[in-house]
Amino acid sequence: MIELLLNADTAASRSALHDLFAQTLSLPQWYGRNLDALHDCLTERSEDLRITVAEASLTGALGERYVRQLLRLLRDCAEENPHVILG
Repeated sequence: MIELLLNADTAASRSALHDLFAQTLSLPQWYGRNLDALHDCLTERSEDLRITVAEASLTGALGERYVRQLLRLLRDCAEENPHVILG
């Protein structure tokens, strides 16, 4: 299982957030580095992935609206794919 911690240290910007997902999960070349592309990659995942989100820390780095969208996306992915686990 891959464990991924999302906080201001690991994702200090939107670009850094998508870099983290791309590198940690070895996402395909076509990964579009946006929330829609992230949804596609996570719902197709066949290996276990636990994602822990430090919401307050991320909100300071990415903004409240973007973090709300990210959290909604992660919850949707976890509901749709049992390999995605929110911790």
